[in-house]
Amino acid sequence: MKCYELQGTSGLDALKPAERATPQVGPRQVLVKVRAASLNYRDAMIAGGGYARGVKVPVIPLSDGAGEVIAAGAEVRNVKLGDRVAGIFFQRWLAGPVRPDIQEAALGGTADGMLTELALLDGEGVVRVPDRLSFAEAATLPCAALTAWHGLVEAGGMKPGDTVLLLGTGGVSIFGLQFAKLGGARAIITSSSDDKLERAKKMGADETINYRRTPEWQERVRELTNGRGVDHVLEVVGSDAKSLASVRNGGHMAIIGARAGHAGELDRRQILGKGVRITGINVGSRAMFEAMNRAISVNGLRPAIDKTFPFSEALAAYRDFSTGQHFGKVVIAME
Repeated sequence: MKCYELQGTSGLDALKPAERATPQVGPRQVLVKVRAASLNYRDAMIAGGGYARGVKVPVIPLSDGAGEVIAAGAEVRNVKLGDRVAGIFFQRWLAGPVRPDIQEAALGGTADGMLTELALLDGEGVVRVPDRLSFAEAATLPCAALTAWHGLVEAGGMKPGDTVLLLGTGGVSIFGLQFAKLGGARAIITSSSDDKLERAKKMGADETINYRRTPEWQERVRELTNGRGVDHVLEVVGSDAKSLASVRNGGHMAIIGARAGHAGELDRRQILGKGVRITGINVGSRAMFEAMNRAISVNGLRPAIDKTFPFSEALAAYRDFSTGQHFGKVVIAME
């Protein structure tokens, strides 16, 4: 089978096309013919050596992909031949809280991922994807969508009438915007691009802030909420001090990423004084994924795909993604 391998973590030059033997399916495994995969910020970090968790090399990269089950072991009960599925990020996280042993099997890092013609996955480590979605759309769900869902709905308890702050217009933040509107919440979103902010408005954003022109954007957030602050922040950047200043008393901050570095400031005085609830988000479980997919199906949500590249141009997809110019998701479709 054709695939790509990261043969090191020193940069994108380590991404190489490769050939591997067709995987043999065990009694509790499924073989998926991958139809599309998508990129996340984690994938760029892994390729560049900036990912803090363990990575095995060589590794087939990308945690996110969707396709069809073409073989299933005798003990598989979760799915059947022909089902349209996506793999879950942590192959062993079915329900309940995350544990260290669960984190040992993460697609595209410690386990081979989805940038391949055929993916061998745990029979319980896949979910059926919404019927209305194309494979390209379904391939965007396992990491970015589920992370946003976990942060806002599962951990945050978002309610109609809440106000949500979203930082930037990458995959997690745009899914956060979509879930906020789906749940009847007010959405405030930031970007350095007026064009992207205009696109976000068309998707339902209630308020937008250009953080280049408004570097103290937390003050603008307070103004837009009449001094109260927001109920939820999806913190994907690492601007913890400004995010904390934006949250209302008793509000919630979901810490997801650290694009600005790992040394963000968490002021205990603000946390204690305001009673802010902070949750570290590790993507999500299969149970969360299935709940999210039900919501997507019922509400007809369609993921925002910025660009789609063919499998033969996977390196170009990585390079395009690494510019940070995308809005929503970048997808690689199998030819």
